[in-house]
Amino acid sequence: LAAPPTVRIVHSGLACNIEEERYSERVYTIREGETLELTCLVTGHPRPQIRWTKTAGSASDRFQDSSVFNETLRISNIQRHQGGRYYCKAENGLGSPAIKSIRVDVYYLDDPIVTVHQSIGEAKEQFYYEKTVFLRCVANSNPPVRYSWRRGQEVLLQGSDKGVEIYEPFFTQGETKILKLKNLRPQDYANYSCIASVRNVCSIPDKMVSFRLSNKTASPSIKLLVDDPIVVNPGEAITLVCVTTGGEPAPSLTWVRSAGVLPDKTVLNGGTLTIPAIASEDSGTYSCIANNNVGNPAKKSTNIIVRALKKGRFWITPDPYHKDDNIQIGREVKISCQVEAIPSEELAFSWFKNGRPLRSSERMVITQTDPDVSPGTTNLDIIDLKFTDFGTYTCVASLKGGGISDISIDVNISSSTVPPNLTVPQEKSPLVTREGDTIELQCQVTGKPKPIILWSRADKEVPMPDGALQTESYDGILRIVNVSREMTGTYRCQTSQYNGFNVKPREALVQLIVQYPPAVEPAFLELRQGQGRGVTMSCRVLRAYPTRVLSYEWRLGGRLLRAGQFDLQDSTEFTVSSLSRDSYGLYNCNVINEAGAGRCSFLVTGNSFFPVPQLVLFLGKIWFSRKKSGSAFTWKLFSLSWTYLNPWKSKPRNLLTFEPFGLQAGQQRWWEQEITVNGNIQKGELITYNLTELIKPEAYEVRLTPITRFGEGDSTIRVIKYSGEREFHCGFEDGNICLFTQDDTDNFDWTKQSTATRDTKYTPNTGPNADRTGSKEGFYMYIETSRPRLEGEKARLVSPVFSVAPKNPYGATNTAYCFSFYYHMYGQHIGSLNVYLRLKGQTAIENPLWSSSGNKGQHWNQARVNINPPTSFQLIFEGIRGPGIEGDIAIDDVSIVEGECMKSDQPANNLRSGAVGPLAHIRLLPLLILMSVLSHQR
Repeated sequence: LAAPPTVRIVHSGLACNIEEERYSERVYTIREGETLELTCLVTGHPRPQIRWTKTAGSASDRFQDSSVFNETLRISNIQRHQGGRYYCKAENGLGSPAIKSIRVDVYYLDDPIVTVHQSIGEAKEQFYYEKTVFLRCVANSNPPVRYSWRRGQEVLLQGSDKGVEIYEPFFTQGETKILKLKNLRPQDYANYSCIASVRNVCSIPDKMVSFRLSNKTASPSIKLLVDDPIVVNPGEAITLVCVTTGGEPAPSLTWVRSAGVLPDKTVLNGGTLTIPAIASEDSGTYSCIANNNVGNPAKKSTNIIVRALKKGRFWITPDPYHKDDNIQIGREVKISCQVEAIPSEELAFSWFKNGRPLRSSERMVITQTDPDVSPGTTNLDIIDLKFTDFGTYTCVASLKGGGISDISIDVNISSSTVPPNLTVPQEKSPLVTREGDTIELQCQVTGKPKPIILWSRADKEVPMPDGALQTESYDGILRIVNVSREMTGTYRCQTSQYNGFNVKPREALVQLIVQYPPAVEPAFLELRQGQGRGVTMSCRVLRAYPTRVLSYEWRLGGRLLRAGQFDLQDSTEFTVSSLSRDSYGLYNCNVINEAGAGRCSFLVTGNSFFPVPQLVLFLGKIWFSRKKSGSAFTWKLFSLSWTYLNPWKSKPRNLLTFEPFGLQAGQQRWWEQEITVNGNIQKGELITYNLTELIKPEAYEVRLTPITRFGEGDSTIRVIKYSGEREFHCGFEDGNICLFTQDDTDNFDWTKQSTATRDTKYTPNTGPNADRTGSKEGFYMYIETSRPRLEGEKARLVSPVFSVAPKNPYGATNTAYCFSFYYHMYGQHIGSLNVYLRLKGQTAIENPLWSSSGNKGQHWNQARVNINPPTSFQLIFEGIRGPGIEGDIAIDDVSIVEGECMKSDQPANNLRSGAVGPLAHIRLLPLLILMSVLSHQR
């Protein structure tokens, strides 16, 4: 029957401790680097959907996925940051979702570090001086670490030595333990060890670090054998040498860069750093750091400067004392040149007129640096401009150190040198384009020289398509690739002072209009209605540009039904007043403007019983029995179950069809039956029906189709293949382990395993190295006896139910069956393996079949037992944990075959008769029903 979901979390990974229900939470403890494996067991009908999430993080080892939608959550090589609270949520639409949580604690212990600090000249009563040494031990861990100190082999405790004090600073909250040596004595010069321990939780061993304290112990000191700063040209090789000048023990040397990581091409050799071919981006501060955990690290730095000249620009400034932007004879004019120079103090300018050197004079005033503008600027002031001053002026920027190409900038001063002007071609604004096109916005600039043009948004403060607030253009054109509707608006183009006149900027505006096809809803909708009834379809426009030219057309297939224009409304409707067979089909409403079309689609059908999917067919509820009838076999289908996901108010009939798998068109169906369902049908309700006999046991197709007064609904189809053999064989290779289940009453579970997929940190000296056939990839079932398992705890694996036909009324057949399996019991702590027989109707009674205990060696053994069950039965494998972790027990290749076991094959020990009653004629049901799902709808 329909049921809301329930959920339970079980573990099958490498947990080292599980604290059961504590308030509403369980705590799962695992060692860092192990495999986290949690399984969410759910019940409910329809089957709930499962979702794993994590508080403040990702429940997946792929961090781009925030959720995991599997029953099993598995994180290999778990790290400390992946600890936290994990939630399993199950929902099937009935009642409230079921949620369970478990807190995962990741345990770890890093290597401890000892640092030494000393206080020299510490005043005591103004006349007594002493030297005090502090040894500080720190280790990152979870759970909190416990520290202990040793001097040589002597354990140091608080109060054991008056010259020693051990304490934890209050502000560190137990993160460190300090050993204070007061007024150093000769016996204090010794080897000290700090032991960090988490008390062996999760089998994490203690870690120790040692430090030798002597009268030579000293903090590090270093020296750089390079200049500061270092000024070089691009492409040169640079070598920085750092050497230690003191420190005991010997310090380690590392190089770091203030601007980030070292360049990829850097070569390190001890304290020597080499950059083979330096570039401008490699410049910055490089530091050598020496550390020996005594006192503070020593640090020396040098600055590398890579020479460069770039971004040469100029501008012309007319006479500032007149309100005229033009250059005129008799007035002043100033020419400015600017470059970016590294280092700026090496920058030098020289001026030329028509190729001849120009020197500063009363009428030609040259200033190398202008304090009113940014560095790297030179000015040439021409006082009282004359006709003879017209010509080409050149400023040349160079670096005094050489090795860098000069930058030369030409500026023409003549009667044609005029300030700029901006215009927009008439056909270029407003500019209309379609979404996805490439567009060019254009501003025409006149004047001489032509300045750089700056583009920006004029209507709102948003970045340009390249991400910057302003975009430079040397020809006045702004090119936009793959234009989008968000780019609609007004753009400003304006002149800059660079490469032009230093006057008030000229500007112009360009309007861009981006057209895009209509966005409509619904994109697709399925409408189900019976014949003779009406249906109305509505298509609504969400947004479109332009909107004034919107038109629409309704079509059924390729046939035009209606067309028109939108006025003030934003939607259009089409109604079919009375549905017939000819009016069923796919209706399309195309809404059209200049940029394209948007489409609403409506699938109108008479299958109004359910939306897809309609039915869920449960073939797990099908059972077969077989009885001999001459040379033929008769198969009886006892029970079929299904559910309606969205039932109609009217009572459906259901057409059940059996036909051969792969039936060709025109061939006759084998068998069909109509099933009527009475009473009210609830959403998710499980419906069961008993069926009549079915002849010819071959692969066949089962089809279940709902029928109402509106016609047939969508069918649910399954293909079944079954085996008519009188044998059962299970090697645990399939995903459902041959329908074996874990017993809920035991202490822990059996685990499916293969040598190829087992964890690299498995327990040695126990368990198989391959499956029974010797394959590393083959699977078997085993019990994991590592922590937190305790001696005497049980794991029970229960077989599926095997059906037995009624006893022949004309006499007993005396048919027996041979039950056999392989077992592996290797390790010094092996416990016991028991097998029980449970009969139908006697669940409280389990009959012992077989038992074995102790180490049997590193190989597989076979056990065989005769069984004569009078009724349906199950087999139970029970593994019992021994006194230690080397006690893994495994089973493989379980089989049941008609006929008694061959006596020559039966071992003399460990086997006993499995007779539990009078001999009965047994016919095993075909135990494995292999189902393949065809998802197509009728």
